[in-house]
Amino acid sequence: MATMQTATEIAARVREGKQPAGEAVRACLERIEQLDGELGAFLWVDREGAQRRADAVDQRVAKGETDLPLAGVPVAVKDNICVAGTPTTCGSRILEKFVAPYEAHVAERLRAAGAIVIGKTNLDEFAMGSSTENSALGVTRNPWNRGHVPGGSSGGSAVAVAAGMVPVALGSDTGGSVRQPASFCGVVGLKPTYGRVSRYGLVAFGSSLDQIGPLARTAEDAALVLGAIAGADARDTTCLEAPVPAYADELAAPLAGTRVGIAREYFGEGLSDETRAAVDAAIGILRANGADVVDVHLPHMTYGVACYYLIAPAEASSNLARYDGVHYGHRAAANDIIDMYSASREEGFGAEVKRRIMLGTYALSSGYYDAYYARAMKVRTLLRRDFEHAFKQCDVICSPVTPTTAFAFGEKADDPLAMYLADVYTISANLAGIPAVSVPCGFDGRGLPVGLQIMGKPLAEGKVLSVAHHYQSLTDHHKKVPS
Repeated sequence: MATMQTATEIAARVREGKQPAGEAVRACLERIEQLDGELGAFLWVDREGAQRRADAVDQRVAKGETDLPLAGVPVAVKDNICVAGTPTTCGSRILEKFVAPYEAHVAERLRAAGAIVIGKTNLDEFAMGSSTENSALGVTRNPWNRGHVPGGSSGGSAVAVAAGMVPVALGSDTGGSVRQPASFCGVVGLKPTYGRVSRYGLVAFGSSLDQIGPLARTAEDAALVLGAIAGADARDTTCLEAPVPAYADELAAPLAGTRVGIAREYFGEGLSDETRAAVDAAIGILRANGADVVDVHLPHMTYGVACYYLIAPAEASSNLARYDGVHYGHRAAANDIIDMYSASREEGFGAEVKRRIMLGTYALSSGYYDAYYARAMKVRTLLRRDFEHAFKQCDVICSPVTPTTAFAFGEKADDPLAMYLADVYTISANLAGIPAVSVPCGFDGRGLPVGLQIMGKPLAEGKVLSVAHHYQSLTDHHKKVPS
């Protein structure tokens, strides 16, 4: 695969008038045409609209508009994020024919920054999954090995970046859904602090956990996109009003003296030898280049999976109650309204979504709320306090992203618990609301990528991206591409 321009390079050349915005768009459309029939990253591609928007960006540049950090940059958007006038299916039959009537906050910010939304990417249905096998609308394949999953739920966005179909993409991360596919596909994936990016226009799964984040080939590009989409939005009451720093400028902060925390809870049973070796080597590179490595302790992390799989399904049960066949979405033919509700949801939802709705409804039901959901929320508080204590001793915490590299299609499909455990190292950052990034740190013996996770204090995206950027400047894992 020919090396694709980074988003940073494209934007600089378009702003300087050295390259028309349509050039990168045409290159991306050609690669999508060439590769996506086999990889299945996209559910919808806006060929004509992308070219029109590229022309509009050129007109803005010609008029002297300079505040365009993403000028001419093609972006793919996960199909649970609304882009006005385009299909927003969430990978589900129940929304298969739904066209978004409004624009998500992040889509507005992308357009304002000069980016060009080129299409919508595949995902596990309603973002519930870790492999993109749960999409009702097609299979997405890992470009490093087409017999293996790309991860999930933002599998389509990760594949689109890894295969060079776009330089950057947006995903959503509820329990690892940006970082895990980034790790499986060998790209950078960032989950910002909860509330750093507005959720307005993101179809809700777990409202206290969901966060939109960028996928890119480099930490520099991830910083560029985050700077464009972060910031206050009154339409999302959980969105933070903290000022947005110049993330790209923070990348050069010195690595020397940075305290890197290592928690043994991330290196226990289930971690493959090859993943452990790659992550240990990455930490060794940081240490050799001036970082101070210290031990920290997260005693409640072992309860993370149990805690998450009570809170997230409970919130999903509440959020997905709106899909009833009445307001919008799929409606089944039936004799009365009760049968219509039941048949519409039976036909529209897949097995994993139904499973989580039932789990969540049970956890919220009378007599069980205190025993399950309320107790899980108390454990979540303990986990958040663990991180607060750990970050008094370090600036970032490094760990594996996943216990193994990408698994084969069908390997975990019939074992939900095994699938859920694929998120064991990513869930804690969502429960604590802290930023975390996955950065490529090597390959296993089969040539499948391994990811290093770097977590930081709330609103410390600049720090985690800086450490990731320094690591990428010292290694070339991110420069390797699928054949």
